[in-house]
Amino acid sequence: MGFFDSDIVQQEAKQLFEDYQALIKLGNSYGKFDREGKKLYIDQMEAMMERYRIFMKRFELSEDFMAQMTVEQLKTQLNQFGITPQQMFEQMHNTLERMKAELENQS
Repeated sequence: MGFFDSDIVQQEAKQLFEDYQALIKLGNSYGKFDREGKKLYIDQMEAMMERYRIFMKRFELSEDFMAQMTVEQLKTQLNQFGITPQQMFEQMHNTLERMKAELENQS
């Protein structure tokens, strides 16, 4: 069975995409959140990034041709911006850490 033929993989990909889209949409109102709302949003984004990192690691570890092609496509797309997948995750982590620091400074 191919990597993308798995119902589990398909469901996780769908859920990950939907959850990410919902968080991004919610993030448009981030500036209007109270302190606890901002903390909750940051926590949810951190959890999302961890889920995404794990999902991508599954692609990397898979021997399935389509999974490997997906990894290569991501690398190619990110390379156009001059970054690697690892750098993308590091930048997201740094952004979330900066958001946390700003929140702590507001106390």
